[in-house]
Amino acid sequence: MGPEYRSGGNAIDEGYVYILTNDRLNVLYVGSTGDLRKCLLHHKRRLIPGFTKRYNVHRLVYFERLPDMDAARRRERQLKGLSRAKKDALIIAANPLRRDLFDGTGGSDL
Repeated sequence: MGPEYRSGGNAIDEGYVYILTNDRLNVLYVGSTGDLRKCLLHHKRRLIPGFTKRYNVHRLVYFERLPDMDAARRRERQLKGLSRAKKDALIIAANPLRRDLFDGTGGSDL
């Protein structure tokens, strides 16, 4: 994601790391942001060019809230380094049905 979706990284900002998938559940995308709701709305509306738009990746299946953006970026790199099987295990442990954790109306699990 471009810098417009990332916080300035100062210590008072909380950060999020998240995993998105598509409707067929066969693609995973790991990202980080300082504003998860805004970022997810942009993904769902396909406003972010690149991988997520091309593969219609918009379903939030996993996220973590972290104390700041530096921690979120570190965790993002850590998750990106995991195998697909380990990412799947992490998702299944938190969200066994892989349901979308964000419904876009403010009534999400965020």
